[in-house]
Amino acid sequence: MEGVDYLSDERQKAQFDVEAMKVAWAGSLQALQLSNRMANLVANDPAFEKFTRPMMGRKELLKNTLRKAAHGWKLIVDLRLTEEEAKWLRLYIDEPAYTDLHWGMFIPAIEGQGTEEQKKKWLPLAQKMQIIGCYAQTELGHGSNVQGLETTATFDPQTDEFVIHSPTLTSSKWWPGGLGKVSTHAVVYARLIVGGEFHGVHGFIVQLRSLDDHSPLAGITVGDIGLKFGNGAYNTMDNGVLRFDHVRIPRNQMLMRVTQVTKEGKIMQSNVPRQLIYGTMVYVRQTIVADASKALSRAVCIATRYSAVRRQFGSRDGGPETQVIDYKTQQSRLFPLLASAYAFRFVGEWLKWLYMDVKERLAANDFSTLPEAHACTAGLKSITTTATADGIEECRKLCGGHGYLVSSGLPELFAVYIPACTYEGDNVVLLLQVARFLVKTVSELGYKKPVGTTAYMGRVASLMQNNCAVQTAEGWLNPGAIVEAFEARAARMAVRCGRQLAEFENPEEGFAELSADLVEAAVAHCQLIVVSKFIEKLQQDIPGKGVKQTLEMLCYVYALFLLHKHQGDFLATGYLTPKQASLANDQLRTLYSKVRPNAIALVDSFNYTDHYLGSILGRYDGNVYPKLYEAAWKDPLNDSDVVDGFHEYVQPILKQKLRTAKL
Repeated sequence: MEGVDYLSDERQKAQFDVEAMKVAWAGSLQALQLSNRMANLVANDPAFEKFTRPMMGRKELLKNTLRKAAHGWKLIVDLRLTEEEAKWLRLYIDEPAYTDLHWGMFIPAIEGQGTEEQKKKWLPLAQKMQIIGCYAQTELGHGSNVQGLETTATFDPQTDEFVIHSPTLTSSKWWPGGLGKVSTHAVVYARLIVGGEFHGVHGFIVQLRSLDDHSPLAGITVGDIGLKFGNGAYNTMDNGVLRFDHVRIPRNQMLMRVTQVTKEGKIMQSNVPRQLIYGTMVYVRQTIVADASKALSRAVCIATRYSAVRRQFGSRDGGPETQVIDYKTQQSRLFPLLASAYAFRFVGEWLKWLYMDVKERLAANDFSTLPEAHACTAGLKSITTTATADGIEECRKLCGGHGYLVSSGLPELFAVYIPACTYEGDNVVLLLQVARFLVKTVSELGYKKPVGTTAYMGRVASLMQNNCAVQTAEGWLNPGAIVEAFEARAARMAVRCGRQLAEFENPEEGFAELSADLVEAAVAHCQLIVVSKFIEKLQQDIPGKGVKQTLEMLCYVYALFLLHKHQGDFLATGYLTPKQASLANDQLRTLYSKVRPNAIALVDSFNYTDHYLGSILGRYDGNVYPKLYEAAWKDPLNDSDVVDGFHEYVQPILKQKLRTAKL
């Protein structure tokens, strides 16, 4: 039944203009068109086929990835794609590869931390891919604690060189993507030692492999760290291990935009402020939040379409069974994830603005908003990646047994995505950083006005005093009531932590003792940011029939779901009564019924090709069962009726001749 749209009835139920919603999701018509072009370019090119990937052995898998990366680069050069187009092309190729780290970490590190001279030398080589770089920070023994890194870079004034060395086993660089087999160069983070003294951790450009035959250079031991979680998944990436044995590099290969070492071995600070480094961090974390909305929306798209196709129980008089999506238990798990995908999309959009704002302020030597921007991006990276990883797994469960098939697309999506909870800052460690900032903000309230996303703390007196006024379920459909509830919860939790900390003689001991409560306070603050940015988005002009109203509905689903999930916080802080919490849940149930007719159209608005989704369950046309059956026969095990190994190991059991069998 090719060409039949099994979801057409669902699509006709939509109460909004899907094409206009696609623009709202993409951010602009131009962004939608660009993304569309790149998605179709990849989907229609057989070189980017990815459905056989999970069955490949590791060597074959990596070679296949290298081929795709080369083909992608050829397209970028031949079609003269812009930087933005190239970024979308790599996204839709949908395969972790060394290029991710080259473009996403190596180049930005040089741009952010290199001097003008260094940028002039290294960036043209990297941008033409005449050298391929990675970002070698994490070590076997240290990840989050960057100041604990053990690799050393000792200045030798006699030769005007740095000596890069791995003094211990735990100082081995461990995990950098692209390092294992491909990168020719790395930005290596090491302890700067000059005149026997330690001067902090800094970045150094180090060549690892020969540009002639790709063999490791003298003093360098480098390889791959081995298989990782999942079939295919992140195993397309050559995460590496790297050790240095007194490797010498010229002095001018230390990234010296902020700190410089002179020929004579003097340490000098340039007039460029140290805080510039945080600018890069804000940028990287902003892209991670944007990636969270992409990954979660993919999983939600698969689960929503399959929930509409799948029927189970409820048949009356021999009629069709009930669509799984019509069960309230399915809706109460699925629709909050759908709302979260949109919420993360819009907070990601706002973070893009925040990054530009921070960048402009840094250029004007204004660092006033930097601590807040740093805490805010750290927290949002943490809560969006955690919710997305959990959400992808929930979507797999929502698809029942078939969700466990690799052909559902969900196991691979999960395996590829979950490292995001650890890289660029472990999620719990990041929340503790946010908590530290919140407690500091609370302690300074008497004399310092809180800014940006902590501005609500300036109204702490009324937030501590006034309780919720909602009296009906409909009363919760009020943006003011929602925001105030989340502000009061966050403020009360932060103030309570501050008061408890004040009781400790040693603040650090207190921080360690109360760390679990501090993490909860940080989550409350970050959830407030996502809710308030969703509400702010709805104050903008959003064209298209029914688009704004549908997004408002999703915004309420997101906020009231969080309120229901964390009602313990809202009740314990005394802001809500049990009756008000119950009314919020009643309203949430009503909202699920309103989302239901729009569900398929809302996931269609993500505008994903079947190639990018990579899922039989999430096919646009809903033709699931014939395609699952077809895919099963493509498994190599079905190449023959009698499996290899039957005669040696199964037949002797059946014939009771195990003693004489050659095992």
